[in-house]
Amino acid sequence: MPKAYIIARVTVTDPERYANYVKGATEAIRKYGGRALARGGRMTSLEGEARPRNVVLEFDSLEQAERYYNSPEYQAAKSEREGAAIAEIVAVEGAE
Repeated sequence: MPKAYIIARVTVTDPERYANYVKGATEAIRKYGGRALARGGRMTSLEGEARPRNVVLEFDSLEQAERYYNSPEYQAAKSEREGAAIAEIVAVEGAE
Protein backbone atom coordinates (compact mmCIF):
# COMPACT_ATOMS: atom_id res chain seq x y z
CA MET A 1 0.00 0.00 0.00
CA PRO A 2 1.50 3.39 -0.95
CA LYS A 3 2.18 6.06 1.64
CA ALA A 4 0.18 9.28 1.57
CA TYR A 5 1.18 12.88 2.03
CA ILE A 6 -0.57 15.97 3.29
CA ILE A 7 0.90 19.03 1.63
CA ALA A 8 0.15 22.45 3.08
CA ARG A 9 1.10 25.80 1.59
CA VAL A 10 0.55 28.56 4.15
CA THR A 11 0.83 32.31 4.61
CA VAL A 12 0.73 33.13 8.32
CA THR A 13 -1.12 36.37 9.11
CA ASP A 14 -1.22 36.10 12.94
CA PRO A 15 1.89 34.33 14.28
CA GLU A 16 0.66 34.16 17.88
CA ARG A 17 -2.59 32.39 17.01
CA TYR A 18 -0.83 30.25 14.43
CA ALA A 19 1.53 29.00 17.16
CA ASN A 20 -1.54 27.64 19.01
CA TYR A 21 -2.56 25.83 15.82
CA VAL A 22 0.91 24.30 15.41
CA LYS A 23 0.84 22.96 18.97
CA GLY A 24 -2.53 21.25 18.52
CA ALA A 25 -1.75 20.02 15.01
CA THR A 26 1.56 18.52 16.18
CA GLU A 27 -0.21 16.50 18.86
CA ALA A 28 -2.78 15.25 16.33
CA ILE A 29 -0.06 14.35 13.81
CA ARG A 30 1.62 12.14 16.42
CA LYS A 31 -1.65 10.56 17.54
CA TYR A 32 -2.59 9.59 13.96
CA GLY A 33 0.84 8.23 13.03
CA GLY A 34 2.01 11.09 10.84
CA ARG A 35 5.59 12.18 10.31
CA ALA A 36 6.72 15.66 9.34
CA LEU A 37 9.04 15.51 6.32
CA ALA A 38 9.15 19.28 5.81
CA ARG A 39 7.82 21.91 8.16
CA GLY A 40 8.62 25.50 7.40
CA GLY A 41 12.30 25.98 6.76
CA ARG A 42 14.02 27.62 3.84
CA MET A 43 12.33 27.46 0.47
CA THR A 44 12.87 28.62 -3.08
CA SER A 45 9.99 29.43 -5.39
CA LEU A 46 10.63 27.74 -8.71
CA GLU A 47 7.31 28.32 -10.47
CA GLY A 48 3.83 29.67 -9.72
CA GLU A 49 2.54 31.48 -6.66
CA ALA A 50 4.59 30.65 -3.58
CA ARG A 51 3.60 30.66 0.07
CA PRO A 52 6.28 31.29 2.69
CA ARG A 53 5.46 28.25 4.87
CA ASN A 54 5.32 24.77 3.37
CA VAL A 55 4.59 21.53 5.23
CA VAL A 56 4.75 17.92 4.03
CA LEU A 57 3.39 15.19 6.33
CA GLU A 58 3.67 11.48 5.62
CA PHE A 59 1.05 8.91 6.66
CA ASP A 60 0.86 5.16 6.10
CA SER A 61 -2.17 5.52 3.82
CA LEU A 62 -4.52 8.06 2.30
CA GLU A 63 -7.23 6.83 4.67
CA GLN A 64 -4.98 7.49 7.69
CA ALA A 65 -4.20 10.99 6.40
CA GLU A 66 -7.92 11.66 6.06
CA ARG A 67 -8.56 10.28 9.59
CA TYR A 68 -5.97 12.72 10.91
CA TYR A 69 -7.43 15.70 9.03
CA ASN A 70 -11.02 14.91 10.03
CA SER A 71 -10.18 13.99 13.64
CA PRO A 72 -11.62 16.00 16.53
CA GLU A 73 -8.06 16.79 17.63
CA TYR A 74 -7.04 18.30 14.30
CA GLN A 75 -10.33 20.10 13.81
CA ALA A 76 -9.84 21.77 17.22
CA ALA A 77 -6.36 22.88 16.14
CA LYS A 78 -7.71 24.02 12.76
CA SER A 79 -10.13 26.37 14.52
CA GLU A 80 -7.04 28.17 15.89
CA ARG A 81 -5.66 28.55 12.35
CA GLU A 82 -8.82 30.16 10.98
CA GLY A 83 -8.17 33.88 10.76
CA ALA A 84 -4.46 33.34 11.54
CA ALA A 85 -3.34 32.02 8.16
CA ILE A 86 -4.26 31.48 4.54
CA ALA A 87 -3.77 27.82 3.73
CA GLU A 88 -4.07 25.41 0.83
CA ILE A 89 -4.01 21.78 1.96
CA VAL A 90 -4.21 18.59 -0.07
CA ALA A 91 -3.81 14.90 0.69
CA VAL A 92 -2.20 12.83 -2.07
CA GLU A 93 -1.40 9.17 -2.39
CA GLY A 94 2.25 8.42 -3.06
CA ALA A 95 3.61 6.46 -5.98
CA GLU A 96 4.24 2.76 -5.51
